[in-house]
Amino acid sequence: MNHPRDYSDIIHLPHHVSQWHPRMKMIDRAAQFAPFAALTGHDEAIRETARLVDEKTELDESQKQIINMTLNDLQNRLNEHPEVNITYFQPDLKKSGGAYFNMTDRIKKIDEIKHFIVFESNLIIPFENIYDIEDTQHFSSFENMERDI
Repeated sequence: MNHPRDYSDIIHLPHHVSQWHPRMKMIDRAAQFAPFAALTGHDEAIRETARLVDEKTELDESQKQIINMTLNDLQNRLNEHPEVNITYFQPDLKKSGGAYFNMTDRIKKIDEIKHFIVFESNLIIPFENIYDIEDTQHFSSFENMERDI
């Protein structure tokens, strides 16, 4: 007694092999059943939203004045390629805010017209992003100069 769903009529027939289509590799066959990522990029968007950034701190006038004095002094000694320790703000490319970085490097150029510093490492920092700059060869950080003002 055969039921219509027991496939007894075809179960013992030989497996069909196509003359025109090559047999699919097992790894490719398995890939057909891989989970479908309906929300491509969703995980990346969540990570980006969760990433923290700092807000840029606005300097008061005395801090700006000290940084300007330090930059003027460094400009006068540019031929010496003075080494400085600088703390600067780097705006984030994807969201509002950014991050503060600190580095020590020698100055290659100070452009007073376009308002930026070029370092020997070829990093360019706009004046408005400088939070602190200390000449490592001279006594001129704004924390130390603040006492003199």
